[in-house]
Amino acid sequence: MLAGLGLAAAGGAALAAGAAEARRYTLRRHRLAGLPAGADPIRVLHLSDIHLTPGQERKRDWLTRLSALPVDLVVNTGDNLSHQRAVGPLVEALGPLLDAPGVFVLGSNDYFEPRVRNPFQYLLPDTGKRRTDVPELPWRHMAATFTGRGWLDLTNTTGRLSVKGVDLAFAGVDDPHLAYDDLAAVDDAAPVDAGVRLAVAHAPYLRVLDHFAQRGWDAILAGHTHGGQVCLPNGRALTTNCDLDNARARGLHRHPADSRPGDPASSWLHVCAGLGTSPFARVRVACRPEAVLLTLEPVA
Repeated sequence: MLAGLGLAAAGGAALAAGAAEARRYTLRRHRLAGLPAGADPIRVLHLSDIHLTPGQERKRDWLTRLSALPVDLVVNTGDNLSHQRAVGPLVEALGPLLDAPGVFVLGSNDYFEPRVRNPFQYLLPDTGKRRTDVPELPWRHMAATFTGRGWLDLTNTTGRLSVKGVDLAFAGVDDPHLAYDDLAAVDDAAPVDAGVRLAVAHAPYLRVLDHFAQRGWDAILAGHTHGGQVCLPNGRALTTNCDLDNARARGLHRHPADSRPGDPASSWLHVCAGLGTSPFARVRVACRPEAVLLTLEPVA
């Protein structure tokens, strides 16, 4: 009996620690050379997997404070919502960030309500089956609000923005996790006349990463993985919830993984571990929730 009580206490302590970590919001920073020589640095705020519900006041407050950063561009890689009434609180929390130049794509949890699910299923091989027989979330309202404030919707399309005098070219796809991505719609090579070429997707499936790398996009930004969410003590992810290898579940890497800068048909890959979780399992282990300030710098 004492052993059982000890195990229960240990399990409860681990659950409490995981719940606390899920609220330890962190701003990570990376630098990436790629701008034309002589250009001023461009600070890109990469947001992903906010999974907001109206009652998450600590998360909303932390998001609001991000507007004090010197942000030149916002890249939002989806899964913003986890509740039917989350759009208003989301827009309020983003605040002045919506006045900065921005681009976005959608994720599965922008489209459909979350549902209770055994969290251990994420550690099993992906069957490819997706539940779309649940109520839709107000993604149309959210997307219209974003575009109304000037952000580019990169759902299976391309676009351009001028930021600090640099011409930025973008390509994006709809959520690959739901197989909504239309790679034929973004089949052209990255434009050679742009100062920087950035590709955007919610889920970093290899077919999408290969497609953009082979077409000359300088960097690919994605989310979806939650950095593994429940990781080993050294931060090693146990899963990515897609076919990306666990070693690249978050952070700045190359794609293909064995490529080097300057190699043909290769790109930088940045995966944001995101700010949220399922509202039914608000736990993270060795994987703090994050937003990332990615500073693009001129090539030396």
